[in-house]
Amino acid sequence: MIETLIVLLPLLGAAIAGLFGRFVGDRGAQIVTCGLLGVSALLSIFVFKDIALDGNTRTTELFTWIDSGEFELSWAIKLDTLSAVMLLVVTNISTLIHVYSIGYMSHDKSIPRFFSYLSLFTFFMLALVTSDNFVQMYFGWEGVGLASYLLIGFWYERPSACAAAIKAFLVNRVGDAGFALGIVGTFFLFGAVGFEQVFAAVPAMADAQFEFIGIQGNALTIICLLLFIGAMGKSAQLFLHTWLPDAMEGPTPVSALIHAATMVTAGVFMVARLSPMFEYAPFALEVVTVVGASTAFFAATVGLTQFDIKRVIAYSTCSQLGYMFFAAGVSAYSASIFHLMTHAFFKALLFLGAGSVIHALSDEQDMRKMGGIWRMIPVTYAVMWIGSLALAGVPPFAGFFSKDMILEAAYGARGMVGGYAFWMGIAAAFMTAFYSWRLLFLTFHGNPRADEKTMSHVHESPKVMLVPLILLATGAVFAGWLGYDLFVGEGRAEFWGESILVLAANDSVEAGHHVPFWVKVLPLVMGATGIALAWVMYVLRPDLPALVARSFRPIYLFFYNKWYFDELYDWLFVRPAMYLGRGLWKGGDGAVIDGVGPDGIAAATRSLAGRISRVQTGYLYHYAFAMLIGVVALVSWYLLTRVG
Repeated sequence: MIETLIVLLPLLGAAIAGLFGRFVGDRGAQIVTCGLLGVSALLSIFVFKDIALDGNTRTTELFTWIDSGEFELSWAIKLDTLSAVMLLVVTNISTLIHVYSIGYMSHDKSIPRFFSYLSLFTFFMLALVTSDNFVQMYFGWEGVGLASYLLIGFWYERPSACAAAIKAFLVNRVGDAGFALGIVGTFFLFGAVGFEQVFAAVPAMADAQFEFIGIQGNALTIICLLLFIGAMGKSAQLFLHTWLPDAMEGPTPVSALIHAATMVTAGVFMVARLSPMFEYAPFALEVVTVVGASTAFFAATVGLTQFDIKRVIAYSTCSQLGYMFFAAGVSAYSASIFHLMTHAFFKALLFLGAGSVIHALSDEQDMRKMGGIWRMIPVTYAVMWIGSLALAGVPPFAGFFSKDMILEAAYGARGMVGGYAFWMGIAAAFMTAFYSWRLLFLTFHGNPRADEKTMSHVHESPKVMLVPLILLATGAVFAGWLGYDLFVGEGRAEFWGESILVLAANDSVEAGHHVPFWVKVLPLVMGATGIALAWVMYVLRPDLPALVARSFRPIYLFFYNKWYFDELYDWLFVRPAMYLGRGLWKGGDGAVIDGVGPDGIAAATRSLAGRISRVQTGYLYHYAFAMLIGVVALVSWYLLTRVG
């Protein structure tokens, strides 16, 4: 019963705010959605204790969802340690974002709609993480995509917001197509879509072969690669990442919700949930590792050069998701979920802190127009420091425990793929520290670069926004220390139970605990070096960034333009599609279908009518002449027929 309430209460809040917003009003919509989600968050704490700590795993069957011939599928809520952790993270982070939104969106004209969308998003995410089968997971998967479209395009009056929402939806559809094919392949191979039935049959099918689009290969490998394509889209991995920065067009709380503990982590959760399949598909795991490590490096390089405060944090999210994926790729699923949990706190903190800065500076997001405000908004300044320290992996903050464990596991996994992931992660750690302190120094330090009118209105955010920031900051400080032993320490085997499968030969977390000392200390050294370099370039010698940009202009432009992925996709896909569409529209639909069909018939009728109308001259002698011709014709016809 408790788990049912956790999942359904946000849906109830969304329905009340969305359908009856005019009756309950702005304040009523806020109270209902925040209150119901707050209850879900409290209940999730009890469920976490019962399931994850006390080991009372269970599956609650609610109703028969699909009954077609021999195929029967129930809607069920699966509760094990993995889903309990996700429930705890999603509900609590989402609750804090809801409360923060009361202050941030206080002047918006569509408050009930906004809170309805937020709660709907949370419901779909909860449905996803408690799914008992592939079809139910796909329902939550698609629902999260729909809700993200609504939230990113919330300010639909802005063309840029509409374009960003459509882009997010379309790019995700590419990944979702792979996910759907993976589910179909799973059913084809196993004859079932329930997790328990499929996982139990995996070892026997480890060597099974089948053909896909003309490619003959290992069935599990092909299925896992298709499923991972879905994860790449939802979690913005390299090649399917282009929607993520543009998602910043939505309100800042939306950015925090999508980028912290919910939508973008769905792919990470999916790979961890399907670990019994991926463990028997080693090539698929190698692909996950390489893609994740490459994403971590790529996104960090782009984050070095951006000036929009939210885009810097967005690329940071993309990079951190890369860490989570290459951790899963080296079978360190527990470290991946550990980083997912700690990242949820400090990334939500950074986004909401950025929102507090934007709120203080009258909606300004360009860091080049900030500076010199740290004394005016001291609480925001302090929490942004905490979030950045956690992100950079500085002890004793949360990111230190989880990110370092990932790097140690990658090194412990050995092999070329593990080594690649380790060194890409080390390079990303250096860049993460650099761009985090670049953000801090440009935003809060130096001389004010905003105009006098904006500076005169700089003020700290209201308490309804500051309290969630303080609570998130508390999580960013203590979450890593509190969760280390359970998630990746000596107690991990008992804690995770059967919710995650790692074959004995692939236990990279255990190997990570025995790596050389230099491996453990190198991420910290790289982080400190990145922070020091940022201080030199943006505090000690603020003329250096422009000099470096000029000296290495090709590289700078390459990073600033996001490796030209948008331009490449525009050339490869968008323009050909537009040319094809325009050709079919003008040449096919317009010239052939309309030209021969409706337009052709109408034109012929109009032409005939025009010619006939010329006979109507209005002159009497013309009509007499016509009558005479008619009489002659009739007489001629009569005589000819009589003679014949």
